[in-house]
Amino acid sequence: MGFDSLWLPDHLVPPFNPSGPLFEAWTALAGLATVTSRVRLGVLVSSNTFRHPALLAKQAITVDHLSGGRLELGLGAGWFAPEHQMFGIPFPEPPVLVSQFREAVEMIDQFLRQDQTTYKGTHYQLDDAPRRPAALQQPRPPLVLGANGKRMLEIVAAHADVWNSIGTPTEIRERNQYLDEACFKAGRDPAAIRRSLLYVPALLADEHPWESENLFRDFVTRFAAVGITEFIFQPPATGREGVARIAAEVIPGLRAGALH
Repeated sequence: MGFDSLWLPDHLVPPFNPSGPLFEAWTALAGLATVTSRVRLGVLVSSNTFRHPALLAKQAITVDHLSGGRLELGLGAGWFAPEHQMFGIPFPEPPVLVSQFREAVEMIDQFLRQDQTTYKGTHYQLDDAPRRPAALQQPRPPLVLGANGKRMLEIVAAHADVWNSIGTPTEIRERNQYLDEACFKAGRDPAAIRRSLLYVPALLADEHPWESENLFRDFVTRFAAVGITEFIFQPPATGREGVARIAAEVIPGLRAGALH
Protein backbone atom coordinates (compact mmCIF):
# COMPACT_ATOMS: atom_id res chain seq x y z
CA MET A 1 0.00 0.00 0.00
CA GLY A 2 3.02 2.30 0.14
CA PHE A 3 3.38 2.92 3.88
CA ASP A 4 6.86 4.00 4.96
CA SER A 5 7.29 1.79 8.02
CA LEU A 6 5.90 -1.22 9.88
CA TRP A 7 5.84 -1.52 13.68
CA LEU A 8 5.07 -4.18 16.26
CA PRO A 9 3.98 -3.71 19.90
CA ASP A 10 6.20 -5.08 22.67
CA HIS A 11 3.81 -6.85 25.02
CA LEU A 12 3.42 -10.35 26.44
CA VAL A 13 -0.38 -10.06 26.24
CA PRO A 14 -2.49 -7.51 24.33
CA PRO A 15 -3.07 -4.68 26.86
CA PHE A 16 -6.67 -4.10 25.82
CA ASN A 17 -7.49 -7.81 25.44
CA PRO A 18 -5.24 -9.72 27.87
CA SER A 19 -6.70 -13.12 26.93
CA GLY A 20 -5.91 -12.61 23.24
CA PRO A 21 -2.97 -14.03 21.25
CA LEU A 22 0.27 -12.13 20.66
CA PHE A 23 3.66 -13.11 19.27
CA GLU A 24 6.93 -11.89 20.81
CA ALA A 25 7.88 -8.67 19.06
CA TRP A 26 11.59 -8.96 18.27
CA THR A 27 11.32 -12.53 16.97
CA ALA A 28 8.45 -11.46 14.72
CA LEU A 29 10.39 -8.36 13.61
CA ALA A 30 13.29 -10.56 12.49
CA GLY A 31 10.81 -12.52 10.39
CA LEU A 32 9.39 -9.33 8.86
CA ALA A 33 12.92 -8.22 8.01
CA THR A 34 13.36 -11.24 5.74
CA VAL A 35 10.09 -10.82 3.79
CA THR A 36 10.24 -7.05 3.19
CA SER A 37 12.72 -4.96 1.23
CA ARG A 38 11.72 -1.27 1.38
CA VAL A 39 9.89 -0.32 4.59
CA ARG A 40 11.59 0.75 7.79
CA LEU A 41 10.95 -1.68 10.65
CA GLY A 42 10.67 -1.29 14.41
CA VAL A 43 9.15 -2.23 17.75
CA LEU A 44 7.09 0.63 19.16
CA VAL A 45 8.42 0.61 21.73
CA SER A 46 10.55 -2.09 23.37
CA SER A 47 9.78 -2.31 27.08
CA ASN A 48 12.97 -1.72 29.02
CA THR A 49 11.68 -3.97 31.79
CA PHE A 50 11.73 -7.05 29.53
CA ARG A 51 15.39 -7.20 28.50
CA HIS A 52 18.82 -6.12 29.65
CA PRO A 53 19.76 -3.16 27.40
CA ALA A 54 22.88 -4.93 26.14
CA LEU A 55 20.73 -7.83 24.93
CA LEU A 56 18.39 -5.38 23.21
CA ALA A 57 21.37 -3.75 21.51
CA LYS A 58 22.55 -7.12 20.19
CA GLN A 59 19.03 -7.90 18.96
CA ALA A 60 18.96 -4.53 17.22
CA ILE A 61 22.27 -5.18 15.46
CA THR A 62 21.02 -8.58 14.31
CA VAL A 63 17.76 -7.23 12.88
CA ASP A 64 19.59 -4.31 11.28
CA HIS A 65 21.66 -6.86 9.35
CA LEU A 66 18.68 -9.07 8.50
CA SER A 67 16.81 -6.04 7.14
CA GLY A 68 19.70 -4.58 5.19
CA GLY A 69 19.90 -1.53 7.46
CA ARG A 70 16.20 -0.69 7.85
CA LEU A 71 15.82 -0.89 11.64
CA GLU A 72 14.38 1.87 13.81
CA LEU A 73 15.33 1.05 17.43
CA GLY A 74 12.36 1.86 19.67
CA LEU A 75 12.65 1.92 23.46
CA GLY A 76 10.35 2.91 26.31
CA ALA A 77 10.37 2.60 30.09
CA GLY A 78 7.53 0.03 30.26
CA TRP A 79 4.00 0.75 31.43
CA PHE A 80 1.55 -2.20 31.48
CA ALA A 81 1.80 -3.48 35.05
CA PRO A 82 -0.64 -6.45 34.72
CA GLU A 83 1.55 -8.34 32.25
CA HIS A 84 4.53 -7.96 34.57
CA GLN A 85 2.52 -9.48 37.39
CA MET A 86 1.28 -12.33 35.16
CA PHE A 87 4.81 -13.27 34.08
CA GLY A 88 6.67 -12.55 37.32
CA ILE A 89 8.64 -9.60 35.95
CA PRO A 90 9.47 -6.84 38.45
CA PHE A 91 7.66 -3.57 37.80
CA PRO A 92 9.18 -0.79 39.92
CA GLU A 93 7.69 2.55 40.85
CA PRO A 94 7.81 5.33 38.21
CA PRO A 95 10.99 7.06 39.53
CA VAL A 96 12.91 3.78 39.25
CA LEU A 97 11.42 3.03 35.83
CA VAL A 98 12.68 6.39 34.59
CA SER A 99 16.10 5.91 36.19
CA GLN A 100 16.44 2.49 34.58
CA PHE A 101 15.34 3.92 31.24
CA ARG A 102 17.91 6.71 31.41
CA GLU A 103 20.73 4.24 32.01
CA ALA A 104 19.45 1.86 29.34
CA VAL A 105 19.38 4.61 26.72
CA GLU A 106 22.85 5.83 27.70
CA MET A 107 24.26 2.28 27.57
CA ILE A 108 22.66 1.40 24.23
CA ASP A 109 23.73 4.70 22.67
CA GLN A 110 27.33 4.08 23.72
CA PHE A 111 27.38 0.36 22.92
CA LEU A 112 26.11 0.82 19.36
CA ARG A 113 28.62 3.58 18.59
CA GLN A 114 31.86 1.95 19.74
CA ASP A 115 33.68 -1.36 19.42
CA GLN A 116 33.98 -1.99 23.16
CA THR A 117 32.01 -0.51 26.04
CA THR A 118 32.36 -0.21 29.79
CA TYR A 119 29.37 1.24 31.62
CA LYS A 120 28.97 1.60 35.37
CA GLY A 121 25.42 2.45 36.33
CA THR A 122 23.21 1.85 39.33
CA HIS A 123 21.01 -0.59 37.42
CA TYR A 124 23.19 -1.81 34.54
CA GLN A 125 26.89 -2.49 34.04
CA LEU A 126 29.14 -3.48 31.15
CA ASP A 127 32.80 -4.47 31.48
CA ASP A 128 34.70 -4.09 28.20
CA ALA A 129 31.75 -5.63 26.36
CA PRO A 130 32.47 -6.08 22.61
CA ARG A 131 29.86 -4.89 20.11
CA ARG A 132 31.03 -7.00 17.16
CA PRO A 133 29.63 -6.97 14.58
CA ALA A 134 28.62 -3.35 14.24
CA ALA A 135 25.19 -2.46 12.90
CA LEU A 136 24.94 -1.71 9.20
CA GLN A 137 23.59 1.77 9.93
CA GLN A 138 26.28 4.09 11.22
CA PRO A 139 26.97 5.57 13.66
CA ARG A 140 24.01 3.45 14.87
CA PRO A 141 20.38 2.72 13.99
CA PRO A 142 18.04 5.62 14.83
CA LEU A 143 16.84 5.68 18.45
CA VAL A 144 13.05 6.07 18.69
CA LEU A 145 12.21 6.90 22.30
CA GLY A 146 8.66 6.81 23.63
CA ALA A 147 8.04 9.47 26.28
CA ASN A 148 5.34 11.67 27.77
CA GLY A 149 6.53 13.08 31.11
CA LYS A 150 9.12 15.81 31.59
CA ARG A 151 11.88 13.58 32.99
CA MET A 152 11.43 11.20 30.07
CA LEU A 153 11.45 14.06 27.56
CA GLU A 154 14.78 15.23 28.97
CA ILE A 155 16.22 11.80 28.12
CA VAL A 156 14.75 12.14 24.64
CA ALA A 157 16.39 15.55 24.26
CA ALA A 158 19.80 14.11 25.09
CA HIS A 159 19.77 10.95 22.98
CA ALA A 160 16.82 10.42 20.61
CA ASP A 161 16.68 10.68 16.85
CA VAL A 162 12.88 10.30 16.98
CA TRP A 163 10.43 11.12 19.77
CA ASN A 164 7.19 9.13 19.83
CA SER A 165 4.15 9.97 21.94
CA ILE A 166 0.39 9.55 22.13
CA GLY A 167 -2.12 12.12 23.31
CA THR A 168 -4.47 14.90 22.33
CA PRO A 169 -3.31 17.83 20.19
CA THR A 170 -3.15 20.00 23.32
CA GLU A 171 -1.02 17.45 25.17
CA ILE A 172 1.28 16.98 22.19
CA ARG A 173 1.73 20.74 21.79
CA GLU A 174 2.77 21.11 25.43
CA ARG A 175 5.16 18.15 25.31
CA ASN A 176 6.62 19.36 22.02
CA GLN A 177 7.35 22.78 23.51
CA TYR A 178 8.97 21.23 26.57
CA LEU A 179 11.09 18.96 24.36
CA ASP A 180 12.31 22.01 22.43
CA GLU A 181 13.34 23.65 25.71
CA ALA A 182 15.04 20.47 26.90
CA CYS A 183 16.97 20.25 23.61
CA PHE A 184 18.30 23.77 24.04
CA LYS A 185 19.43 22.92 27.59
CA ALA A 186 21.11 19.75 26.31
CA GLY A 187 22.90 21.67 23.55
CA ARG A 188 20.99 20.03 20.71
CA ASP A 189 19.09 21.53 17.83
CA PRO A 190 15.39 20.65 18.37
CA ALA A 191 15.12 20.08 14.62
CA ALA A 192 17.48 17.11 15.00
CA ILE A 193 14.67 15.09 16.63
CA ARG A 194 11.80 13.93 14.46
CA ARG A 195 8.36 14.07 16.12
CA SER A 196 6.17 10.97 15.81
CA LEU A 197 2.62 10.18 16.95
CA LEU A 198 1.13 6.74 17.64
CA TYR A 199 -2.59 6.34 17.03
CA VAL A 200 -4.23 3.59 19.10
CA PRO A 201 -8.05 3.68 19.07
CA ALA A 202 -8.34 2.54 22.69
CA LEU A 203 -6.18 5.45 23.86
CA LEU A 204 -7.65 8.12 21.58
CA ALA A 205 -11.31 7.15 21.76
CA ASP A 206 -12.55 10.49 20.41
CA GLU A 207 -10.52 10.18 17.22
CA HIS A 208 -11.71 8.11 14.24
CA PRO A 209 -9.28 8.71 11.37
CA TRP A 210 -10.00 5.44 9.57
CA GLU A 211 -13.73 6.14 9.18
CA SER A 212 -13.31 8.38 6.13
CA GLU A 213 -10.79 10.15 3.97
CA ASN A 214 -11.83 13.51 5.42
CA LEU A 215 -11.45 12.35 9.03
CA PHE A 216 -8.01 10.90 8.26
CA ARG A 217 -6.90 14.12 6.59
CA ASP A 218 -8.31 16.19 9.46
CA PHE A 219 -6.54 14.04 12.07
CA VAL A 220 -3.16 14.39 10.39
CA THR A 221 -3.62 18.11 9.77
CA ARG A 222 -4.50 18.89 13.39
CA PHE A 223 -1.55 16.98 14.81
CA ALA A 224 0.82 18.37 12.19
CA ALA A 225 -0.18 21.84 13.39
CA VAL A 226 1.25 21.03 16.85
CA GLY A 227 4.55 19.70 15.52
CA ILE A 228 4.04 16.05 14.50
CA THR A 229 5.75 15.05 11.25
CA GLU A 230 5.44 11.24 11.34
CA PHE A 231 2.31 9.20 12.02
CA ILE A 232 2.05 5.57 13.07
CA PHE A 233 -1.48 4.16 12.87
CA GLN A 234 -2.83 1.01 14.45
CA PRO A 235 -4.95 -0.39 11.61
CA PRO A 236 -8.66 -1.00 12.12
CA ALA A 237 -9.79 -4.51 12.99
CA THR A 238 -11.91 -4.52 9.84
CA GLY A 239 -12.07 -2.43 6.70
CA ARG A 240 -8.91 -3.23 4.72
CA GLU A 241 -10.53 -1.60 1.69
CA GLY A 242 -10.84 1.70 3.53
CA VAL A 243 -7.16 1.59 4.54
CA ALA A 244 -6.16 0.88 0.95
CA ARG A 245 -8.29 3.78 -0.31
CA ILE A 246 -6.77 6.20 2.22
CA ALA A 247 -3.27 4.96 1.36
CA ALA A 248 -3.90 5.54 -2.33
CA GLU A 249 -5.94 8.75 -2.29
CA VAL A 250 -5.05 10.68 0.88
CA ILE A 251 -1.57 9.83 2.11
CA PRO A 252 0.30 10.87 -1.08
CA GLY A 253 -1.09 14.38 -0.74
CA LEU A 254 -0.18 14.55 2.94
CA ARG A 255 3.30 13.25 2.19
CA ALA A 256 3.72 15.94 -0.45
CA GLY A 257 3.07 18.43 2.33
CA ALA A 258 6.22 17.20 4.14
CA LEU A 259 4.36 14.65 6.28
CA HIS A 260 5.16 10.91 6.41
